[in-house]
Amino acid sequence: MKIELEQVLPSQIEARSFEIIGRELEQMGKVLDPEQEPVIKRCIHTTADFEYADSLVFSDRAVEQGLKALKAGAHIVTDTRMGFSGVNKGRLEKLGGEALCFMADPDVAEIAAREGCTRATASMDKAAGLYGTGGPRERIPCIFAVGNAPTALVRLYELVTEGRLKPALIIGVPVGFVNVVQSKELILTLPDTPYIVARGRKGGSNVAAAICNALLYRI
Repeated sequence: MKIELEQVLPSQIEARSFEIIGRELEQMGKVLDPEQEPVIKRCIHTTADFEYADSLVFSDRAVEQGLKALKAGAHIVTDTRMGFSGVNKGRLEKLGGEALCFMADPDVAEIAAREGCTRATASMDKAAGLYGTGGPRERIPCIFAVGNAPTALVRLYELVTEGRLKPALIIGVPVGFVNVVQSKELILTLPDTPYIVARGRKGGSNVAAAICNALLYRI
């Protein structure tokens, strides 16, 4: 069998990939919301998984609210260093924003050990202390990008319902089996918090970063 490689210049690989994604979505009969389309396509581009065309759930005006926050210099808090590494910090910093991950901070480790909780939970508490009600960064919009730890999403849900935190956007795409589906469903019940959630077990830190970048590339 002869294998023929497609001849594509390095600078054109991404554009060609999105052309293929668009064509295959069309063949599947998928008609995407224009606002959500760049996010969905970038998740597919990152994973080669077309199920994201069905599993991604957007709250009303989620993309609009995310873009508004980024234009206002939002900070992005991730639950993993991998997610942090994947965010395009050059574009974010040009907007006056910053990417942060507290998972490896010594105080987070101490809180987790003392409280008997995960570091992901403790890292969300640290973020709430900074960006939540009465915190020193309360006026800075904060986007939470969770791609690994369902406990981070559960804690975000608790902090929001307790009135201690008002995220500009929650990106809830942890991957796995234990409490992953449940944690995402909790976020879907929040009435006044913008969110982008990948229903089901699929997700990952790479998907969380991809969603952040899909928004950043719109500005």
